[in-house]
Amino acid sequence: MTESVRAALAALQAERDRSWTPAQLALNTGQRFDLVESFDPSSAVRAGDTMPDFALDGIDGTIVRRDAVIADGPAVLIFFRFAGCPACNTALPVYQRALWPSLRDLGVPLVAVSPQIPSLLSEIQRRHAFDFTIASDRDNALAHRLGIVFEANAATRQAAATPLGTVTGTGTWELPFPTVLLIGRTGIVEWADVAPDWMQRTEPSSILDAVRSIMLPI
Repeated sequence: MTESVRAALAALQAERDRSWTPAQLALNTGQRFDLVESFDPSSAVRAGDTMPDFALDGIDGTIVRRDAVIADGPAVLIFFRFAGCPACNTALPVYQRALWPSLRDLGVPLVAVSPQIPSLLSEIQRRHAFDFTIASDRDNALAHRLGIVFEANAATRQAAATPLGTVTGTGTWELPFPTVLLIGRTGIVEWADVAPDWMQRTEPSSILDAVRSIMLPI
């Protein structure tokens, strides 16, 4: 059976339920509830949209361009929050183990995208040694065009020991919703999954099903 992101995040939440104070749990749950309640799916990227052109900063110093990643066929983009995000450090290793090998065998690039500046974002690569590409979407430029950006609420800002903009190097409280996009060779978004709750992430099996569905011979 394919490894489950849902199960991995459930284990993370169980550990938080055990070790966090009621105030910490309430703050985290309240922010996530606010995001789910205010999320407008009609404003976010969806299947059938044209993927905007982009030039992302790879943490290895390269530029990751839209037309290059889809030059030979479809590509998968996964938007995540930042290198120190516990949910991201739980989900991305699952994608490394349960998603990337199949995508590699199909010849489908995988790019994981965060607004964090490259010098700070590279920490997550050092920690996990991912085989797929990690890239920075400076100033959330692409995420804004896709309609997947949110800002921390007032309670989260007030409780933060360090401003989020310092952690990410962006100077803002903006982050992308966890999002998975399948981009076809013509630049059309063939499949999209946007999760306003960052403790909910797309399962590897769902991504692979979407990829395989557009690669079936006619």
